[in-house]
Amino acid sequence: MDPATPVFSDLSVPGGRLRVARFGTGSRVTLGLHGITGSSMQLAPVARRLSPNLTMVAPDLRGRGGSNALPGPYGMEAHARDCAEVISQVSDRPVVVLGQSMGAYVAVVLAARFPDLVERLVLADGGIPLPLPEGLDPDAVLEAVLGPALARLRLVFETREAYFDFWRAHPAFRAAWDADLEEFLAYDLEPTHGGYRSRARLEPVRVDGREHIVSPRLVEDALGVVTCPAHLVRATRNLVDQEPPLLSEEAVSPWRSRLASFGDEVVEDTNHYTLFLCERGAGRLADLVAEPQSGPGDAESAGGVA
Repeated sequence: MDPATPVFSDLSVPGGRLRVARFGTGSRVTLGLHGITGSSMQLAPVARRLSPNLTMVAPDLRGRGGSNALPGPYGMEAHARDCAEVISQVSDRPVVVLGQSMGAYVAVVLAARFPDLVERLVLADGGIPLPLPEGLDPDAVLEAVLGPALARLRLVFETREAYFDFWRAHPAFRAAWDADLEEFLAYDLEPTHGGYRSRARLEPVRVDGREHIVSPRLVEDALGVVTCPAHLVRATRNLVDQEPPLLSEEAVSPWRSRLASFGDEVVEDTNHYTLFLCERGAGRLADLVAEPQSGPGDAESAGGVA
């Protein structure tokens, strides 16, 4: 079986059942956490590149994918509790957690609240609080960062192909399109009156966005008490394939001295999405998940040292 072909199951969590994808059949389990409007299928490109002894378990977080009917509460704490339930049900030992974008912030809170369940963290373009100027309107900040994503969740597409065309025109994917991306997008769709829409629900996305983008103190406090090794992988460009990147050197540098075991690197020629959905970034993330982390300062990037 193709290691990127998922086997789905539903696991019990407070309020209902969480849809979970299992990639691979290896004896060693790792947990994969997707981005704010993503799903478990966002982890397929990394799962495809994992060593055969690994299994990637990836939930659809509340309000997304096959878990989009689960009620709140939402937010990083709620997602972390759900993930703790998942780990407890699929593994008898701590696991490596790969968090992508918002999933990286969930991973940080999970490691802080449930340290016995997390062996180490691999954080892809997330997990580090975003530096925000004082006095900014929270809704304006949320709109600036997530405006296009929020708008997309309100749209109805006449056909599946129309949804693909929407993404083909996205700046992040004009030069990067493959079968994994199409499968990820196909899984994201559900029928609705007049066509298809994203399975990610608007309310959970807004709640989660406010918490880790606009009010990042929860994540900052959680990151400050994380005791397991953490390794951050950053893209060189942002969500619309432009500079500056989402996580700047200014945002990352204070954490090198604050965390006991922290490494970071930049994967050259990637944007926020291609970092985990396309060959260059997904391959590097798979390597980091599979191999023990070296000491801080020893990690080499796929294109340079951060």
